[in-house]
Amino acid sequence: MRNWPLIVIAFLAIAAWPLAVQDVFLQRVGALVLLAAISASAWNLLGGYAGQVSVGHAVYFGAGAYASLVVYTKLGWPPIAGAPIGVVVSMAISALVGTPTFRLRGHYFSMATIAAAELFHILVANWPLTGAAVGLMGPPVPRGWWDLSFISPIPYHYLFLTVLVVLLALTWQMQRSRMGYYLAAVRGGDRAASSLGVPVLRYKLYALLLSAGFTSIAGSLYAVMVGFIDPDSALGLLVSIKMVIIAALGGAGTLFGPLVGAVILIPLEETTNAMFGGGGTGITFIVYGAIILLVARFQPGGVAALWDGLTERRASRGVVRVP
Repeated sequence: MRNWPLIVIAFLAIAAWPLAVQDVFLQRVGALVLLAAISASAWNLLGGYAGQVSVGHAVYFGAGAYASLVVYTKLGWPPIAGAPIGVVVSMAISALVGTPTFRLRGHYFSMATIAAAELFHILVANWPLTGAAVGLMGPPVPRGWWDLSFISPIPYHYLFLTVLVVLLALTWQMQRSRMGYYLAAVRGGDRAASSLGVPVLRYKLYALLLSAGFTSIAGSLYAVMVGFIDPDSALGLLVSIKMVIIAALGGAGTLFGPLVGAVILIPLEETTNAMFGGGGTGITFIVYGAIILLVARFQPGGVAALWDGLTERRASRGVVRVP
């Protein structure tokens, strides 16, 4: 937080973005960047601060997305009214999944989360309530402001920005609290944390519940904006992978790392999709793979670690050394 003037300027630039550009595509990209930052920041609570690399967060994203459109198609409610239901469902699923899987360590835990996500993907794809493989659609035309169905991306931009600021504020407060210190100890190693008196399993579960809840909110916001979901778009493996890559690219375990990663990755993804149409999906996979290799090989700490290194070098040059 020592760079708070730069942070304030960055958020002012983000807030002014949809008003500064007139192109609808660029306005939509700005909204998608914020949505991706929300989901990646939610994943970061577990994968970054607690060091538990989940590759199954699409379950919680899908829970929020499907809850929003199920309440619309079955009850006629505004889609956003399903967001609280999605949070409750995602937390219940996280407790069900996390209790046994947190006893696993390393890549075994990651593999277990993938298996759980694929299980829910299959269940939803064959469940008539969720539209099975066809999916669900939101309101074709807005019935009122409560549907949050807008033609322009600008209202979504400011809605997503508000949610992101709330999430980042809670994360900042968490990392300065006892829970933040406990999660840092857990990230360093279960045995070491246990030897210090940290209730490891309990705080892993706390982090997962919080992470799942906000990931579900991101899924609800996605469903409200896009107006259509199916098993692949809401529960596909790529949904989980994108969260992991965005957080890792910007800097997992840092406050603004997921936002930085989203600013880099989402415009690149949307540009390739716009240039190559349906063929852009394959290019997206190639880009994701390349980013994983480059980050793992050259900068495991992401852009945040690179920035810290540059600022430390600049500060060290300004130090006057007394012979």
